[in-house]
Amino acid sequence: MTLKTNAPAPRAFAHVETWVFDLDNTLYPREINLWQQVDVRIRDYVAQFLDVSTDDAYRIQKDYYLRYGTTMRGMMEEHAMDHRAYLDFVHMIDHSMLEPNPALGHAISALPGRKLILTNGTVAHAEAVLKRLDIDTHFEGIFDIVAGELEPKPAPQTYDKFLSRHDVDPKRAAMFEDLARNLEVPHQRGMKTVFVVPKGSDPAGRQAWEFEGRDAPHVEYVTDDLTGFLNRIVA
Repeated sequence: MTLKTNAPAPRAFAHVETWVFDLDNTLYPREINLWQQVDVRIRDYVAQFLDVSTDDAYRIQKDYYLRYGTTMRGMMEEHAMDHRAYLDFVHMIDHSMLEPNPALGHAISALPGRKLILTNGTVAHAEAVLKRLDIDTHFEGIFDIVAGELEPKPAPQTYDKFLSRHDVDPKRAAMFEDLARNLEVPHQRGMKTVFVVPKGSDPAGRQAWEFEGRDAPHVEYVTDDLTGFLNRIVA
């Protein structure tokens, strides 16, 4: 039976030996809106690359994000864009709004086994975020969009490459994500799935579909308090 609750069932995660976390809007709250900086820079890059207005660029950006998993993939497929300049530009943001989160760090460190990052961003961006949160020492590795050969989540082959590279047994792993659709393949592979949702109202700049999926069969748990959820697992 699928449980849609903040509270893990007793021993539901007892078999897990590898803990896999998405990065943006998962390890820090959406309401911080760090990703909004990236969102704006993606829009600006699309506008410059296609020589269109920012309004048109925003529409294209979100359309590609929905259809291809990332705007970058859509730009590559539709306009033969080179990914390197794009990735450098869109991740050139101010990370200073992130503050150390010792409570989250303690909760992650208390989890038994390995901890890994699986992100559609870059290693450099992930390292900057983890360092600002002061949780970088708790993770064994980062699998980014480049390691996925520019195929973003939710592409099945990306998860399979991740599992193979890091020698992860999906039946003994758990995945934490802020997009429900990115949990479908992990669930199919046998991973425990946790949908991390924002507290309160939706932050600006997000699309309605990004908050859908709470009741999808591939979502086993839902939480708006990642630290509290992890603490209940180890308790």
